[in-house]
Amino acid sequence: MTTSGGLLLVLAVLAPFVAVMAGLVLGGRNAERVALATVGAGLVIAFEIARAVRASGQPMVYLLGGWAPPLGVALRADGLSVVMMLAVGVVIAGVAVYARGDFGTPIGTRETRASLTFWSLLMAAWGALNLVFVSGDVFTLYVALELLTFAGVPLVCLDGRGETLRAALRYLVFALLGSMVYLLGVFVLYGAYGTLDIAMLGERVAASPLTWSAAALMTAGLLAKTALFPQHLWLPPAHAGAPAAASAVLSALVIKGSWFLVVRLWLDVFPGIVTWSAAQWLAGLGVAAIVTGNLVALKQVRLKLLIAYSTVAQIGYLFLMFPLAAGARAAHMDDTAAVTGGMLQAISHATAKAAMFMAAGLIYTTLGHDRVAELRGAASALPMTILAFALAGASLIGLPPSGGFLAKWLLVSAAFSTAQWWWALAMLIGGLLTSIYVFIVVMHAMAPAAVGWTPKRAVPGYQQGVVLALALCSFLLGAAALLPPDLMRVGRPHSGWVAP
Repeated sequence: MTTSGGLLLVLAVLAPFVAVMAGLVLGGRNAERVALATVGAGLVIAFEIARAVRASGQPMVYLLGGWAPPLGVALRADGLSVVMMLAVGVVIAGVAVYARGDFGTPIGTRETRASLTFWSLLMAAWGALNLVFVSGDVFTLYVALELLTFAGVPLVCLDGRGETLRAALRYLVFALLGSMVYLLGVFVLYGAYGTLDIAMLGERVAASPLTWSAAALMTAGLLAKTALFPQHLWLPPAHAGAPAAASAVLSALVIKGSWFLVVRLWLDVFPGIVTWSAAQWLAGLGVAAIVTGNLVALKQVRLKLLIAYSTVAQIGYLFLMFPLAAGARAAHMDDTAAVTGGMLQAISHATAKAAMFMAAGLIYTTLGHDRVAELRGAASALPMTILAFALAGASLIGLPPSGGFLAKWLLVSAAFSTAQWWWALAMLIGGLLTSIYVFIVVMHAMAPAAVGWTPKRAVPGYQQGVVLALALCSFLLGAAALLPPDLMRVGRPHSGWVAP
């Protein structure tokens, strides 16, 4: 039944969509103001949901229309949902402040179509992500994913250039194919069990050809939308070609929606039928992404493309949690380290990658280009921005006390405790490769500018400040080790994995 405070879940989803409609009615300049006001209210709602869930120790639930599943649809927020909602809210707030410099319409300036479109899509993406995190059945998750796709694709081609339009269409094709395959799996699942509610499916699913088929179809569709190797070809041109604020949203947040669905499926819906061997295969794709993404990033001459291929690599880390959790459950051990490590990796990547893309945008504005070999003078013109890039890079590498360090420490601990040392080796190699291109960028940026050189254009101090703030969030996230670890455990299922 609906729990106390469950209405907050509805507000968390509806508030951004109400902002979209209000912005469309009121116009471009007011769309920005409505979005910024909604960001503040949305953060308050997210923190209140987190407080209530932690205080009660139970998931927050809201039954739409008062109808309980399987006839009705439930919204649920457990510990994993809450931490993702908080992380997304913080990144959205940072992007919104930064975007005022690129898409703001102060009084006295002319409204633009790009401004109205950006603020509307930013709110739509936020609402869709919140719906992903609190949806209680797999079909509502499909609806949320489609909303997220149709908010994310236009962000790629806000400038209307042919290059970005082609990248957006490629993104759309991969996303729609992934959705079709996922939806086919949903049909199979419903035909087998007569319900789509996650909690009920977790109790009813059993090992059978139909269940395995549904799990394979749904996972394959989600991997295409997440851009896990080898289905990553759409991501670099889409993320590198978009405006900096849009790239931050796409790389830091949008891809996390489909990844979170994989987490929901493998940990909540199919924990008793997905085998340890299947989890090994999934993480193997993750390792291929880590190696390929990092090696290709090293060859890039443009900073935004380097960061985009870095995202391909970092996505791989997110899938290492599955064999580690599988190994722990098969051995009847606690899987908290693996799951918490995976979630912290997602959060630290979100804040770090948002900071990196927005830093790249400021560098491009200041220098007039983003060629890695010609970044000299950037540090003297943008000291806070280069510091932010270095701190975000340190988190991606996994240097203490960053969130990336804590995430990798938990994952490595889980790897050794379950006798899966090869995943720890993959993380070590990935960190070394990441450190090379982060070092190259920072060293080029710190080189002294040519005599007589002046910046092409000055950037507002608040944009540098918000980039540094997000980078600091990622770098200092390791302090989460000092906090009570009980929030992520709220609502976690206790069913086990199948041994190999």
